[in-house]
Amino acid sequence: MTVPEIMAELESKGSESIKKILLKHGVKEPFFGVKVEHLKTIEKKIKKDYKLAKDLYNTGNADAMYLAGLIADDALMTRADLQDWAIKAESNNISEYTVPWVAAGSPVGLEMAMEWIDSDTEHIAASGWCTLSSIVALRQDKDLDTAALKKLLARIEKNIHKAKNREKQTMNGFVIALGTYVSSLTADAVATAKKIGEVTVDANGTACKVPDASAYIQKAADKGQTGKKKKTVKC
Repeated sequence: MTVPEIMAELESKGSESIKKILLKHGVKEPFFGVKVEHLKTIEKKIKKDYKLAKDLYNTGNADAMYLAGLIADDALMTRADLQDWAIKAESNNISEYTVPWVAAGSPVGLEMAMEWIDSDTEHIAASGWCTLSSIVALRQDKDLDTAALKKLLARIEKNIHKAKNREKQTMNGFVIALGTYVSSLTADAVATAKKIGEVTVDANGTACKVPDASAYIQKAADKGQTGKKKKTVKC
């Protein structure tokens, strides 16, 4: 499929009602309001295509950018590619899902994430924390620097309540991911969550709330899921 063909199909699947919902959740124009199930249908036709993914992303259309993440060949993504995607990811669904998913599958994803969390740009910093969450969910513990990850918990404890809106949300998500997927750090993550306490963000009039990290980690433990890695974070 070509970019014009895909864009025409996306437009035909757009929904004004879905668009209104997504606008409230931080997705920015331009986009058509396409359900993920329709994007997944196109993904199945294409599978992986590094160049097509980059071309779709460069349209600036949030639906096409999300699809780009689904079909990207993560292992081929360079530092320049990932940095370009992070800068352009102004919609929450792109900065907190698409970019982290792809970065987590790239050989340079971890180092990019560590750079992004230092960014003064809110959506880039959010991408960094979400990338780290994806990485700990995917990689075996033997392939992780647990000492470095533990230091990030101390950083979050110190900074989360004075961080920007989406940073707070994604920092909290990292505490949950670390406590859920890295069993040797579960106790540390729970301790950090309890010290942090309630995390509040501006939900733009939606009913969304920041989850209680310690409760979420415990919920995973009750289901016997602690330490169980994911095969993929893309959905």
